[in-house]
Amino acid sequence: MSEKQPSEWQQSITGEWHGFPAVFAPDGTHVGVNKVKRASVFEDGRTTYWMKTDFDAVGQLANRFECGEFEFGVIDSDQDRIYTGPDFVGSGRPFGPLVDSKYFSPGWNTDLRTINHVIADRGIQVYSSQLFEADTLVAVFNGLYVQTLDHDTNPDTQKSVAEFLEKEKVIGKKPFVLPQKHSGTWTGAMDVYNAEQEKVGVNQVTIKYTPLTLLRARMDVTIEGVINRQFSYERSRYENHHQYHGPDVFGNGIAYGRYLYSTQHFYGEAAKFWSRDVLIDDAFNLCSMWQFYTSQKEQYTTFGVLDWTPSDMVLQAQYVER
Repeated sequence: MSEKQPSEWQQSITGEWHGFPAVFAPDGTHVGVNKVKRASVFEDGRTTYWMKTDFDAVGQLANRFECGEFEFGVIDSDQDRIYTGPDFVGSGRPFGPLVDSKYFSPGWNTDLRTINHVIADRGIQVYSSQLFEADTLVAVFNGLYVQTLDHDTNPDTQKSVAEFLEKEKVIGKKPFVLPQKHSGTWTGAMDVYNAEQEKVGVNQVTIKYTPLTLLRARMDVTIEGVINRQFSYERSRYENHHQYHGPDVFGNGIAYGRYLYSTQHFYGEAAKFWSRDVLIDDAFNLCSMWQFYTSQKEQYTTFGVLDWTPSDMVLQAQYVER
């Protein structure tokens, strides 16, 4: 009998992860932070996930989500990661460096959708959790994590993590606002997985962006690869609410800090895509996850980093000559 081996995902997350996720009320109001250290440990053929938290929030959510320490079992595989309690019960679907999980927390009485995307070449994990009672959203947690292998023994690592956490604590509530006056282009490669979680290729994505007013912009999107599409639309923002006005896609979204969750429907087709777009730095670079559906059935899960290149300042100072 062969010795059990950890999954590819389990191997990719070896070590401890450190983050300071922001905490949001359902309307997008920032209400606090949660300092987290966590790890998924494979040992003697078993996987144990532990997490230490320091929840600091105001209002109703402060009482609801203060738990301290978590430790639960995981049935680990590259097809499903099954969470066996007591803290979380449910499962996650690995797509290479990304896991899309849906599970229940008895302690919080919430159903969660958690997405973790490891971007190895940037040394970060892009995390988010949407927390529900049935279909009603009750909170959102999100933020970036960094990985360590020697945090307990290396002062340099401890210093680096402390600096990262202090920065995350401050910028976690930064709103999702795209360039208001400059046009430009996002470009990048997005891995493509089918509904069976098999990698089937890579999409090259280009998004041309042109502000029309301070709150409206035109998007011209080109996708080439496994998916081949071109579509355009106008987008608008009011506070943290976003709307997509066609002509090719219609829909809306709501932002929780740097994270924007949206659904967009292709006009005249039984097709749509759900998205999580994250501003991962001050340079407007995006970490995006787009899930495509046809006839309400999942077809592809795609994700990657789209780098921003600014162009012209199209909304310049205005004057009245007298």
